[in-house]
Amino acid sequence: MPHPTQVVSLLKSQQIRHVRLYDADRGMLFALANTGIKVAVTVPNEQLLGIGQSNSTAAHWVAQNVVAHYPATNITTICVGSEVFNSLPNAAPVLVNALKFIQGALVASNLDRQIKVSTPIASTVILDSFPPSQAFFNHSWNPVLVPVLKFLQSTGSYFMLNVYPYYDYMNSNGVIPLDYALFNPLPSNKEAVDSNTLLHYTNVFDAMIDAAYFAMADLNVTNVPVLVTESGWPSKGDVKEPDATLDNANTYNSNLIKHIINQTGTPKHPGIPVSTYIYELYNEDTKPGSVSEKNWGLFDPNGNPIYTLQLTNAGRTFSNDTTNNTHCTAKEGADKKMLQAALDWACGPGKVNCSALLQGQPCYEPDDVVAHATFAFDSYYHMMGKGEGTCDFNGVAMLTTTDPSHGSCQVIGSDGMNGTFLNGSIADFNSTSSSSWRARGGYASGGLLIKVLLALLLS
Repeated sequence: MPHPTQVVSLLKSQQIRHVRLYDADRGMLFALANTGIKVAVTVPNEQLLGIGQSNSTAAHWVAQNVVAHYPATNITTICVGSEVFNSLPNAAPVLVNALKFIQGALVASNLDRQIKVSTPIASTVILDSFPPSQAFFNHSWNPVLVPVLKFLQSTGSYFMLNVYPYYDYMNSNGVIPLDYALFNPLPSNKEAVDSNTLLHYTNVFDAMIDAAYFAMADLNVTNVPVLVTESGWPSKGDVKEPDATLDNANTYNSNLIKHIINQTGTPKHPGIPVSTYIYELYNEDTKPGSVSEKNWGLFDPNGNPIYTLQLTNAGRTFSNDTTNNTHCTAKEGADKKMLQAALDWACGPGKVNCSALLQGQPCYEPDDVVAHATFAFDSYYHMMGKGEGTCDFNGVAMLTTTDPSHGSCQVIGSDGMNGTFLNGSIADFNSTSSSSWRARGGYASGGLLIKVLLALLLS
């Protein structure tokens, strides 16, 4: 895997603001310090038995892996184990204690209001998932699931669910259409209808989310929100996995991101977006198992994109094309004072030629800070050779594949030339002025996940 500093550079260059680690790797936590990136750490399954049987072991884990790094590293979530019911069933009886012991250690450190505790659960624990209104949890796990849900309810935490329409499609023996799994548009007569609620479902993802809500309601729990801790699609498979392709992976993840950031919600909860982590940031070429197991990533270990996400109708744009056709613009909804400060820096110490923004010049109109900041941000980004960390501006800038040039206003470098590095360096930018500019990265209200061994998610 890449060095932690390389991982963080990629996160910042892609403006990923949320990341999930599959452990609490010390190097990663140090590298993530002072970035503003929201981090979910994980108690690995192999440590679950010890923590679930000893309050002091749990307290030591929190002290070493959370307290020692917080608040410099913005840890917001602790995942206790991962798919315990499926991958480590013998530890399931101590799962509730592990959750309570970790929570108790946070309370003792006065961090329980800042950090949520939960456990990611595989969607296969939900039985009879369609129609969603008939869904229920595997009753054999109710002695554990009921107290887990009560814990989540009492602490205001999330029900963490791993959702993989790819596997639902593969295991359906042709019952589930590929387009239904990929979020592709369906004619109304092809939509799945819940005969009990008459709700129409246009994709597997929404049906699984609502099945989780109905399964919780079956156990008299109705106020715990679902957080999807893994979802994605493999870009390559063996001969038995013909639908693990670049095109399908691109389609699924692009449509998933659009679905979340457009706040579509689900038929049961319309307009309420389901925060989601995308699995995963990197391909894992040495991972055991089928070819598809190694190919869920958006990037290879060198940081090269496996494919470019297509998000032209998403309202906001995320692009994992790190080499071509990317531009830097003011982030939608960014604070106007912060934009003005960033604009002032770019046109001053940043050495961008902003004469085109003067009254009577081609880029003066529209005369507002968003348009002017976009000109300056994209000019700086191109002048610096589209280097990592050069489209950030203290979190008020974002990458896009849309050229901000308009009419006679041509942004410097918009002809596709990368430009050259100037005397001003990234270090100058990050340390200049009282604003204390730091490369923080930030992909708006739909951040992505990384599994370090790494999983990448969206929120």
